[in-house]
Amino acid sequence: MTFEAITYAVEDRIATITLDRPAARNGYTIRMARELPEAFAAADADEDVRVVVINANGKDFCVGMDLTGGGDDFTAADWVEPASRATRPLSKLNKPVIAAVHGAAVGVGSTLILPADIRIAASDARFGFVFARRGLFPEGGSTWFLPRIVGLARAQEWMLTGRLIPAAEAVAAGLVSQVVEPEALLDKTYEIARDLIANTAPVATAVIRRTLLHMQGEDTPEAAFRLDSKLIAHAFASPDTVEGITAFLQKREPRFPGTVATDIPQFLPWSVPAPQSD
Repeated sequence: MTFEAITYAVEDRIATITLDRPAARNGYTIRMARELPEAFAAADADEDVRVVVINANGKDFCVGMDLTGGGDDFTAADWVEPASRATRPLSKLNKPVIAAVHGAAVGVGSTLILPADIRIAASDARFGFVFARRGLFPEGGSTWFLPRIVGLARAQEWMLTGRLIPAAEAVAAGLVSQVVEPEALLDKTYEIARDLIANTAPVATAVIRRTLLHMQGEDTPEAAFRLDSKLIAHAFASPDTVEGITAFLQKREPRFPGTVATDIPQFLPWSVPAPQSD
């Protein structure tokens, strides 16, 4: 696939999506907002892809919105703000997503990575939900994601002050899972990706990542109890479960036969059409 603001490459079952405007410190453009969903869709549709990695070219991950190339049609009836055009489809992927962040990740540079499952930071990374300091409002669904990741009180402080957050504070708060030296960032990211590919089932990881987000909207665990019962009953007849247990007992890497395209359970809440109102 050919893009202008990003690059897309698949190797060893890993789709790497790279923000690629280094001269502009990867400022987020309307073109980038169009290209990222296309890349996410390509990765999700490719059964050879097991993990998606998001990173950036140059010294910074992304310094926020860049409208120097022109604005957008804010008057369109179906207009969606540019960050949500990427974070919404990213949240619905059926593949695990790892974000590798270095340098400045400010504004959309911070909100873009929130739907990722695993976020790794270089020691030089700094994050910033700087909207209040620009007279702007948060985007990309970040007011939903951030409190669930770091807690409400910390999200309030970070968003209201709009201050920069160093990597050490980000890992202590749980925004990122670990901090490594810049030269080790991609090695660590791909190490995690390879572990997921070797040891986890694509159908299971798809169901887990979507269920974790879906259940955040429930007031009690009752919906999770009901879905868990359906999923475990389904697992007893699943070749993936047989293979996972057999591989464990035989002390070898599993070879899961299931695919997301054909073996996702059809009773999942987000797979069932909503009832039509009269």
